[in-house]
Amino acid sequence: MTITTVLRASVALTALALSAGAVQAQETTRACLITKTDINPFFVKMKEGATAKAQELGIELMTFAGKIDGDHETQQQAVESCIAAGVKGIMITASDTKAITDSLGQAREAGILVIALDTPLDPIDAADATFATDNREAGRLIGAWAAGQMGDAAADAKIAMLDLSASAPSVDVLRNQGFLEGFGIDVADENVIGDEDDARVVGNEVTSGNEEGGRQAMEALLQIDPGINLIYTINEPAAAGAYEALRSFGMEENALIVSIDGGCPGVQNVQDGVIGATAQQYPLLMASMGIEAIAAFAADGTMPEATEGLDFTNTGVNLVTDDAVEGVTSISVADGLEQCWG
Repeated sequence: MTITTVLRASVALTALALSAGAVQAQETTRACLITKTDINPFFVKMKEGATAKAQELGIELMTFAGKIDGDHETQQQAVESCIAAGVKGIMITASDTKAITDSLGQAREAGILVIALDTPLDPIDAADATFATDNREAGRLIGAWAAGQMGDAAADAKIAMLDLSASAPSVDVLRNQGFLEGFGIDVADENVIGDEDDARVVGNEVTSGNEEGGRQAMEALLQIDPGINLIYTINEPAAAGAYEALRSFGMEENALIVSIDGGCPGVQNVQDGVIGATAQQYPLLMASMGIEAIAAFAADGTMPEATEGLDFTNTGVNLVTDDAVEGVTSISVADGLEQCWG
């Protein structure tokens, strides 16, 4: 074999290798996960679910998070980065469910599947699909449980509402209004927080979904009415903060706290008596289902389908308490600990 022949063979093999590499690169499916923060255990578990499923299916996953809950600008920049990276799908828990829709619209125009996780966009069809807890039902469950637990005293309840943020994204509204409906309070406009005229509602304060915010919000409402005996909280970190505020005044035995999320620390707080009951959702499942949907879309253009009768895919919710109330379906704390955030 001549040197020329060897060189030609070498060049051909190199070209073949480069071609094979290019095909392999083209076949790699990329996806993005954008969460509100990377600190809240709820979003940590969501990332865990997405990462595990992406590794299983051979998908390259890029992850982004806001600096704090409500950090819209960082999420918007993340969407732009995902579009530039040529991903096939974006999963997002939006901090600002209205403002982010323009950026996500650009992603959809680029042929990217957009999936909202946990928090529906406004409007909900600004995403191709939504994988979420039925947040209104989650609120309704803890409201109905609280009413049953208080019995006749519910007629004279003094309720503190510890919400998420002043911008009131959809999940905030859904949980808040669901709780009030479950408790038996007329919510007036179901899309607006704080417009009720029921004297039992002492007031609404925002918490940013964290423990310090919950403590400050509880202190502010106790100044309005120190007789508060029922506390709704947007999530379990806020509930923990509310409890600390009550304990600092020696009032922790005077009020019932209910919450939503169902993370392992939150369920432990139910067991320890910090929280009376919590509605458990399943962020790991949301994220893993989202990755599966992106994989199917990348393979043949298959679009996710909503749960029958709903405009989103319902990933389930369970009320967790050891003090069951007649007529309100619940699971035990032991079961909640076994299932927490699966």
